Amino acid sequence: MYAKELVSEILSTPMSNNDSSFDAQQNVPQKNIDNVAELNSLIGLESVKKDVDSLRNLIKIQAMRKQQGLPNTKVSYHCVFSGNPGTGKTTVARILAGIYKDLGLLRKGHLVEVDRSKLVGEFVGQTAPKTNKVVDEALDGVLFIDEAYTLVGEGNDYGSEAIATLLKRMEDDRDRLVVVLAGYTNEIKEFIDSNPGLQSRFNRYIQFDDYSVEELTEIFKRNLKKSGYQIKRDAFEKLRNIINMAVMTKDVNFGNARYVRNLFEKIVQNQANRLARLDSISNEQLTLITV
Repeated sequence: MYAKELVSEILSTPMSNNDSSFDAQQNVPQKNIDNVAELNSLIGLESVKKDVDSLRNLIKIQAMRKQQGLPNTKVSYHCVFSGNPGTGKTTVARILAGIYKDLGLLRKGHLVEVDRSKLVGEFVGQTAPKTNKVVDEALDGVLFIDEAYTLVGEGNDYGSEAIATLLKRMEDDRDRLVVVLAGYTNEIKEFIDSNPGLQSRFNRYIQFDDYSVEELTEIFKRNLKKSGYQIKRDAFEKLRNIINMAVMTKDVNFGNARYVRNLFEKIVQNQANRLARLDSISNEQLTLITV
């Protein structure tokens, strides 16, 4: 009935269960995953993929030099992920943890994701134990600190204690811990430049650019396929116009893939409201998105 009106081949893109349109990640080791293939399957992020591939090459060559008894250059594997929200930083951090495990740098290769609230206490004596607890959980894996610059507070804030504790543990457990700091580009750079200890440990920056209209549309299509939906041609054209307008008028808080995820959820809600008014609902109607 609707076949001629459906967008042809709109759902033909190969799926990845961990593509950049999904932000929620489990802080557990991933098994039987080709991490490089998963990274390459993500939509967009071409410069990120290039930087990670370059890092892989460095690690592999350093390992070969070590096997041959050649001296190695001291390399920091800690990273700074800079960019706006919803650009895949958490997803790539999890994949990077797996790559580090594959290359023998980390024994577990899991990701522990935290923010200021997990590191900084409210009263004297709370911060160091909280920070140490988080680091203990991340040992042999990657500790991912989102919006790391929020650790710098005002007045009698204990954020500086968290930073000092983190830096000490990074030195004490340098063979068992990799830290990735993430946040807005300017803020994260100013944060690191303000602390010599951070400067000496974080010199590898990976920039996550905003998605284009085409990339956001492709992310939406992957959401459709993953959830078993189809979309009519006129509805798809309206969707493209909505995404295009959002990109044209975006500000610094634009959510990129998160925006698309929220848009998808709102569309599914609208479909449910429309179908709930019908006396009889076919299987085809359950899967179809209309204007």
